[in-house]
Amino acid sequence: MRFVDEFRSQALAAQLAAAIAREAQPGRRYRLMEFCGGHTHAIFRHGLQDMMPPGVEFIHGPGCPVCVLPTRRLDDAMELARRPEVTLCTYGDMMRVPGSRRDSLMRIKAAGADVRMIYSSLDAVRIACDQPGRQIVFFAIGFETTTPPTAVALLEAQRLGLRNFSVFCNHVLTPPAMAHIMGSHGGGARPVSIDGFLGPSHVSTVTGSAAYEPFVARHRKPVVIAGFEPLDVLQASLMALRQINRGEARVENQYTRVVTREGNRRAQALMNQVFEPAPSFEWRGLGSIPDSALRLRPAFAPFDAERRFAITPKVSRETKSCECPSILRGEKRPADCRLFGNGCTPESPLGACMVSSEGACAAVWAYGRHRAGVMNGGGPPAKARAA
Repeated sequence: MRFVDEFRSQALAAQLAAAIAREAQPGRRYRLMEFCGGHTHAIFRHGLQDMMPPGVEFIHGPGCPVCVLPTRRLDDAMELARRPEVTLCTYGDMMRVPGSRRDSLMRIKAAGADVRMIYSSLDAVRIACDQPGRQIVFFAIGFETTTPPTAVALLEAQRLGLRNFSVFCNHVLTPPAMAHIMGSHGGGARPVSIDGFLGPSHVSTVTGSAAYEPFVARHRKPVVIAGFEPLDVLQASLMALRQINRGEARVENQYTRVVTREGNRRAQALMNQVFEPAPSFEWRGLGSIPDSALRLRPAFAPFDAERRFAITPKVSRETKSCECPSILRGEKRPADCRLFGNGCTPESPLGACMVSSEGACAAVWAYGRHRAGVMNGGGPPAKARAA
């Protein structure tokens, strides 16, 4: 890629939209779930749903790590941060997510807790080196994309022999969540009607496209890995429609300029060295999903914050009337939530989907809340808008 503008060309966007319109069969419905929150923002920012013909609909999935973290885990993090000997380090998006009592890391920081926003996992290691008298806990969250940096931090802490550094691990995995959405585990989330998936971009740079092949083989749903620019999303949608019309189910890689089939082998090796699959993990909106998260291997147990501080799980509750869990499952849209714009805004968020920079509610609010086509779930607009 030489210039971003090459992937935002109005003329090429119009050509791709016309190709999608030709490919879409009259009277047939196509439901494409974009798993990644970055795709959701691209769809709303560039008006891509408005460019779709009748029957082609984007369904917003659980691809925001901040959004899928259950309230209970955030409450546990705040319990850690309230300890007088603890400094809790976290990425910025987690600061404003409300817990079960409407508390947040930002609020307890204002009340005196030592909570620090960092930009790199190694920032937490540096703080531990600089302040040996305090217990530094890194609140680690994210999909496969942010897991290797946490592994690097743990290896560095082990090399330095730090006794005041630990990790509260909340790293989750993409393919098990996709399978759960399709109802593969039974007794969990209600299966959602999905015809194909737009696979995540940054996650796939680490995992490689091969990570989705078992899912496709089992569920017979196409997965097309897409980049974040509007032309990426449009081209990937066209690729998915062609597979659906032909009755095919394959993993295709639209994002070939970044993603390979094998992925980043070095990053994968780091993850495997430090982490192992956790038997089960709770996701907001999806419930407990087997083998969907990571935990520290026994060799790194001394750095496990849950063991070091003997965290006791507590009963937590979601914000009353917040539809974020249903939105993450693809069952509802932001406009279906009665709190959306009615007390819940980016300035005063009541749910994780509005707080996160990748949340679906934040995307609708930022780019599409005044457009009837977006607010009502898509469909043919009065006039298709180019990217």
